[in-house]
Amino acid sequence: VMTMMCGSCANEHALKLVFGWYRHKQRGGHDQFSQEEIDSCLQNKAPGSPPLTILSFQGAFHGRTFGSLVCTSSKYIQKIDIPSIDWPRARFPAYKYPLEENLRENQQEDDKCLAEVEELIEKYNKNGKPVAGIITEPIQAEGGDNQASPEFFRRLQKIAKEKGAALLMDEVQTGGGATGKFWCHEHFDLESPPDIVTFSKKMIIGGFYHSTDIMPKIPYRVLNTWMGDPGRLLLLEAVLKVLKRDNLLSLVRESGAVLMEGLQQLQAQHPTLLSALRGRGTFISVNCPSAKVRDNVVTRLKMKGIHCGGCGEQGIRFRPALTFQPHHAHIVLDRFQQVLRELSS
Repeated sequence: VMTMMCGSCANEHALKLVFGWYRHKQRGGHDQFSQEEIDSCLQNKAPGSPPLTILSFQGAFHGRTFGSLVCTSSKYIQKIDIPSIDWPRARFPAYKYPLEENLRENQQEDDKCLAEVEELIEKYNKNGKPVAGIITEPIQAEGGDNQASPEFFRRLQKIAKEKGAALLMDEVQTGGGATGKFWCHEHFDLESPPDIVTFSKKMIIGGFYHSTDIMPKIPYRVLNTWMGDPGRLLLLEAVLKVLKRDNLLSLVRESGAVLMEGLQQLQAQHPTLLSALRGRGTFISVNCPSAKVRDNVVTRLKMKGIHCGGCGEQGIRFRPALTFQPHHAHIVLDRFQQVLRELSS
């Protein structure tokens, strides 16, 4: 485990870790740098600064520092005027809802996106820009709470292993219990843990954990002044004790089920205002027909004491605390019903 100041820092240093791991393999399992590598890296030139790449997905958000921003493509305001690098970006699945009525179409969507992942890796490897790693979110939060199936992630991990790339799971937004499991990727039943998992937000401190294979073999490969203020680990320890003592993951699943069921009923009652309900635990989102309608709904909810936010172009996202209880869900649903009736009248 390595601690960092924030989610962006976590992803930024995780990318560096991936590159170091990849070059360690290319050298045959050692880090005995040549003098040419040492001299050229200080001039930002190969072979010391190799043209390695990271594959990310459209709609992703991984942070605002330079490398993490290259992998981000959710909002233009985060990237405009900032120089960038030619790294591959594949489509993330865009599912049709309700899921149970669109199984074949969504399976085909998985197939298309994963085929593009393989094609991009082959293309960049052939053009001398090897893909050292793949970075993805279990749920694309800023991009619109875009979800993919467990099967998609299992196949993505298989592709990463076959192509010799590391799989980096960005759990900055999804980690810490909001999806009903401590890590969202636990829902996917992966063959093995991701090579690197980054975290922040609910975790009180930023950072990442990784497999033993990824661990740097020499010191100072990943380092910063405060290493994320490790004193905050004491706060995280207290949070984890409460989470276990009060069985909060079970509460998240129970309250999330109540909220989800109520939102399904509202979606059925107001099909012109709500669609594409999706979520895990209390990490839930539903779409409105336009950004204008969505913003109006969010504003009206705030006026009634319910704080939620927008995500993507049309989504409303719910992000209650882990202590959110079923009776809180009923309060939210009642106020939401009031807003929807106001807009329908």
